[in-house]
Amino acid sequence: MINFFHTMVRVTDLDRSLKFFCGTLGLREVRRWTSEKGRFTVVHVGAPDDPETLTIELTHNWDPEILTSGRNFGHIAFVVDDIYEMCERIMKDGVTINRPPRDGNLAFIHTPDGVSIEIRQRGGAKPPVEPWTSMPNVGTW
Repeated sequence: MINFFHTMVRVTDLDRSLKFFCGTLGLREVRRWTSEKGRFTVVHVGAPDDPETLTIELTHNWDPEILTSGRNFGHIAFVVDDIYEMCERIMKDGVTINRPPRDGNLAFIHTPDGVSIEIRQRGGAKPPVEPWTSMPNVGTW
């Protein structure tokens, strides 16, 4: 038997990343581990209603590093109850919606370190509505 444990992404600024994952997206911190000797901190974040089922491990190496081409990672996907409400909240937090939910079903954004995040409507598409149907793509996802 095999079960999914977590997905890991490296982050350059742990506080900024936690603000994004826990504040903007609404996840919550599940556990944290710091290694003084290894000079890194690992924080797992999960869904508020079921945080242990699937977590994202945010790995912050204390020594400065430049993370390139977050798009090579692929993407992390979340399903939400109301894609329009979620995208509105994301925009209010100053995050660019790279692929708006024009179809009422799918949107893409980036983390502060350039990892692509898919936001998908739970249970299938909502009816398309403005301002989303007219909103253009920005950058890549």
